[in-house]
Amino acid sequence: MKPLEEMSGTMNGKEAMESVVIKFAGDSGDGMQLAGTLFTDTVAVHGKEIATFPDFPSEIRAPQGTVAGVSGFQVHFGSSGVHGPGDAPDVLVAMNPAALKSNLKDLRPACTIVVDRDSFGKRDLDKAGFATDPLEDGTLDGHQVLAAPITSMTKAAIADAGLDNKTADRCKNMFALGMVYRLFDQPMDQTIGFFQHKFKKSPAIAEANIRALKAGHNYVLTMEAVPATYTVQPAARTPGTYRNITGNQALAWGLMAGAKKAGKDLFLGSYPITPATDIMQELAKHKWAGVKVLQAEDEIAGICSAIGASFAGDVAVTTTSGPGMALKTEAIGLAVMTELPLVIVNVQRGGPSTGLPTKTEQSDLLQAVCGRNGESPVVVLAASTPAACFDRAVEAIKIATEHMTPVILLSESYVANGAEPWKVKTLDELPAIHPPVLTRPDPAWTPYGRDPATLARKWVVPGTPALQHRIGGLEKDECTGCVSHDPQNHEAMVALRRQKVERVADFIPEQKFRGKGAKKLLVVGWGGQFGTLFGAVTELRSEGKDIAVTHFNHIHPLPRNTASIFEQFERIVVCELNSGQFANYLRAVLPQFTYLQYNKVKGRPFKVSELKEKFNELLAQ
Repeated sequence: MKPLEEMSGTMNGKEAMESVVIKFAGDSGDGMQLAGTLFTDTVAVHGKEIATFPDFPSEIRAPQGTVAGVSGFQVHFGSSGVHGPGDAPDVLVAMNPAALKSNLKDLRPACTIVVDRDSFGKRDLDKAGFATDPLEDGTLDGHQVLAAPITSMTKAAIADAGLDNKTADRCKNMFALGMVYRLFDQPMDQTIGFFQHKFKKSPAIAEANIRALKAGHNYVLTMEAVPATYTVQPAARTPGTYRNITGNQALAWGLMAGAKKAGKDLFLGSYPITPATDIMQELAKHKWAGVKVLQAEDEIAGICSAIGASFAGDVAVTTTSGPGMALKTEAIGLAVMTELPLVIVNVQRGGPSTGLPTKTEQSDLLQAVCGRNGESPVVVLAASTPAACFDRAVEAIKIATEHMTPVILLSESYVANGAEPWKVKTLDELPAIHPPVLTRPDPAWTPYGRDPATLARKWVVPGTPALQHRIGGLEKDECTGCVSHDPQNHEAMVALRRQKVERVADFIPEQKFRGKGAKKLLVVGWGGQFGTLFGAVTELRSEGKDIAVTHFNHIHPLPRNTASIFEQFERIVVCELNSGQFANYLRAVLPQFTYLQYNKVKGRPFKVSELKEKFNELLAQ
């Protein structure tokens, strides 16, 4: 992306821009996540394309004013071309020196930097590791710096609001937000309405935040140092009702919608774990929709309660992250053995065990595909964008219930916490879901009698007359469901469970690729890196490069036509935020192809710029 002045043209006296990347950064207690979310909600309501990237420390509370404690929220919005959160900010709002220092290396040339001048005292600079004041020593030469006394002006604006010093100090983030609203000609009505509703029982707090917001807006309005304001036109969209939605919220709503389409109540048995907790919190709000939520004392209890609920006839879900997946492993094997529908949502994060709970990585693919004892196949899906999480959740329930199998749905911290516009769907727009429920006596029924197309057994709720059967973790007879130690039967059951999962490929869409006519290089991705991969390939194709991209949401089994796509290209490069898990999986299931790799394990998503550099290197070989 170009600097502001190079991207803009004049429109109605303002500078018109196609898209822009803004990052709000400050101490983890400065409200940067709130400021970023409110700005995102505003631009979403007014029809922009958006993509966000919340970035915050894993420490509960790092020392104030230190680089380790910086919390950031990056939003990329525009009328078109928004495929990810953006490589580098065009505008940085830095509430203290630490926020400035942690983001300096990522700034674009000619970046607009908004800083709180009041926070740049000697002690603040020392804690951030600055030997001299970067606002005065030439560090920011080439950038447009708006150094405003944000803290003192905020306190002046709300001096008579009757708030204590700590509460008053928190309003400074709204002053900064008001400045950004003015810079980009965005209305404040949405944010004002938020505070009026959020603090309707504390009108003094609502009024103070609104005053600070307006004060920041007016400050920029009167500043002679600001040469222009910028405007971004709404994106062209299919008519409909849209709302801003995070990945976790979309997952929760998709799970509810899937249960409704299946004609069942939804049961969630889970232990709260970062970054999946928001799914539980969202579902807990919707008892009216037949949702039952059990907050368990540990990961094992959570999934076991879900298996019990599935046996009892509910659509059962458990949510977790990588360390929780490891703990749930044995119980997933139990769900495989009992052939009960179960959706396991794994919001992946960086690092082994509890390593990087707030950072994004695609860390758990191999754990999802193969991380169990014995022959324990499950279906594995992966969500690619925050809004698409809704459809993946509905699909996970459809597959789990119609095929009587556990389904692991992989999300990522980046997708779960990110947000984008989502076109609201009605239940009538969603695919039908028909679980193989048996409610009446059937003389031909056996517990493991199977549908010839799906190999799914019938779903029989305990207590159904004349349909009593045994269930549990020991191997069962292929027909009667009784415990069996016969070796031939065991081998037959292992094969049947494997074939049942493989047959899911007959019921999922064929894989598609973008880049018709390309032959030289195919970029392969999966999960939450869709936006940056697609953006990089789109830019290269506009430059005439021989390149295409295909992105996988169906991991196990793969779509039937995967090999027919791969064989069309001279070279294949698999890009993922790990050391090569999907590449190794492809080598195992489609060994006839050679897979190049481009990997990143830094707790951060790919950048379009680094992808383009790598792809150009491969195209030149």
